[in-house]
Amino acid sequence: MSKVCEVCGKHPSAGRNVSHSHVKTNRVFRPNIQKVTIKDAKGHVRKANVCTSCLKAGKVTRA
Repeated sequence: MSKVCEVCGKHPSAGRNVSHSHVKTNRVFRPNIQKVTIKDAKGHVRKANVCTSCLKAGKVTRA
């Protein structure tokens, strides 16, 4: 499954874990992507990869 939101384009980004002893290790911040059935702008029903923040904000209409 793609890790990119089809609505807002949110994608994984890189960062670092910082421990108490200040040792830094690489990590990835992944968006919460869900495969949901939506109704697009033309009125067609299809499945799309959408992040949960777009679902909560009402940027897509679920079918």
